[in-house]
Order: sequence, then structure tokens, then C-alpha cells
Amino acid sequence: MHNVREMLNDFVGGLGTLGETNEEAVNAFMGLLGAAYEPGAVDLKTKELISVAIGCYNRCEYCIVYHTYKALEAGATRQEIIESAMVAVAFGGGPSMAYSVTLLKESIDEFEGDFK
Repeated sequence: MHNVREMLNDFVGGLGTLGETNEEAVNAFMGLLGAAYEPGAVDLKTKELISVAIGCYNRCEYCIVYHTYKALEAGATRQEIIESAMVAVAFGGGPSMAYSVTLLKESIDEFEGDFK
């Protein structure tokens, strides 16, 4: 079992720490993220659901945790997040399913109450 809240804090804190010594690179990365997640023809919630699916497909633990949190923050429901992950499973098979039924589920369980 993962401590997903600790993982979330480690990721966000790590970006801050890295930004102290590599400000230009971190700021460039954050600028790219800001532009990519700016609502346009696709709203923020949908972009976060896409990100959850990509995280499950790529088996990126920090991506799954972070974007599950952000999807819930953007108003996504448990069912929407799980359905997004199932699209990843359609492409990624067993490994994507393994991350969906463990880390993704733990992340939803941990963060869902933060936004109710």
C-alpha cells in the first residue's frame, strides 16, 4: 500500500526544491504545464482525466497520484477517473490495469474527501 498523500507532497515539494537550483528549467517546465492545462476547447477536468489515463498507461506513479488529485480538484468523479483509466487499460493491458486497481484506487480513496 502506498502513502499517496506523501507521494503528492514529495512531488510538489521536490519541484520547489529543484527550482531553487535549477530555476530556469523548472520554470520552463511549469510554463509548459500551465499552457497545456489552460482551458480552451477542452476543459481542465477533461485534460486532467486524459492525464490520469496517460499516467496509468505509462505507469508513472507520481503522474497517477498528482493527476488523480488534480482531476478531483477540477470536479471529476470517481467513476469518470476510473473510466479514463480503463481507456489506458485498453491500450496498455495488464500493467495499466495493475496500476489502476492499486495506486489509482488508493489515490481516489485518499483524495476524494478533500473536495466534497
